[in-house]
Amino acid sequence: MAVIAVTKESFAGETRVAATPDSIKKLLAAGFSVVVESGAGAGASIPDSDYTDAGATVEKTGKAALAKADILFKVRGPGAAEIALLKPGTLVVAMLNPYQDKVTLDGLAKAKATAFAMEFIPRITRAQVMDVLSSQANLAGYRAVIEAAYAFGKGFPMMMTAAGTVAAAKTFIMGVGVAGLQAIATARRLGGVVTATDVRPATKEQVESLGAKFLAVEDEEFKNAQTAGGYAKEMSKEYQAKQAELVSTHIAKQDIVITTALIPGRPAPRLVTAAQVASMRPGSVIIDLAIEQGGNVEGAKLGEIVETRNGVKIVGYPNLAGRIAADASNLYSRNLVAFATLLVTKEGAFAPDYADEILAAALVTKDGAVVHRT
Repeated sequence: MAVIAVTKESFAGETRVAATPDSIKKLLAAGFSVVVESGAGAGASIPDSDYTDAGATVEKTGKAALAKADILFKVRGPGAAEIALLKPGTLVVAMLNPYQDKVTLDGLAKAKATAFAMEFIPRITRAQVMDVLSSQANLAGYRAVIEAAYAFGKGFPMMMTAAGTVAAAKTFIMGVGVAGLQAIATARRLGGVVTATDVRPATKEQVESLGAKFLAVEDEEFKNAQTAGGYAKEMSKEYQAKQAELVSTHIAKQDIVITTALIPGRPAPRLVTAAQVASMRPGSVIIDLAIEQGGNVEGAKLGEIVETRNGVKIVGYPNLAGRIAADASNLYSRNLVAFATLLVTKEGAFAPDYADEILAAALVTKDGAVVHRT
């Protein structure tokens, strides 16, 4: 019986955990045993007793948990100290940030760990339930609107009172992926007047189906601005200039702007310039969801709220999904349960099929080498 270890996250500010009591029950039913480091679930409000009640073994230290482990489940990649505790051949499954965190990949290879990056799960039908990027981005999009509402000094919906009418917040979503769509839906539920933009033509119908208005330069480049995998292509400087001109006037009228544009393996594209920020009214709020990859907004700072001279707040909080850690952990752990089923046979024997297209796509280190160098 393969043993899965779940340890505390060492990444600064990470509140999520890679297993919940519900996911542990499913892992046990699939033929695994689970050992959890004491306190691993604290950030997601999961006490050790809940893990024990679900059937897991709780160990006082990560060292003790890893000593029994064939597989390590993490949210973020393990740090150097934890990698040093891994047995050779241990399977590590986590969001490894493979495009940027080369040090962790090299460390895992040196430790002869077999590592899978959950970000590399292919976008195919049978892998949808394992798609951590979608599950976490969905929650991040929701939380972005909540953070905006908190930072904004006015209400979201139009309210008619005896003393007069309160105008609805004008909200502009830039980038209509999973996070952007959830941001649109949440802002609409709160009563905002919502517009959105994206370089992918397929998103126009999605935006309008949620009751928002779509804004984009719809030229030939726009019509071909989506990869086969569903990601946005990086647009030409000429298109970016036209789009910037179109949205500049629009941004100046907005109360809230939320930017969500990311391109895997590349710095986040710049969507909002300092001049556009300066055109906004005092009290306006910008939420930069791409801050961990450099940010979409000029002047945004990682982990900070920057208040500009003209009174605009630029919020650069990282890991917004981690700000609702209980739900984020619940969804992430379900992604891992689905992935774990690929590591065993139908009879429950631990035998990963590395020829499986999902495992092959996610595999980044094996037999002492980095096998998927980005």
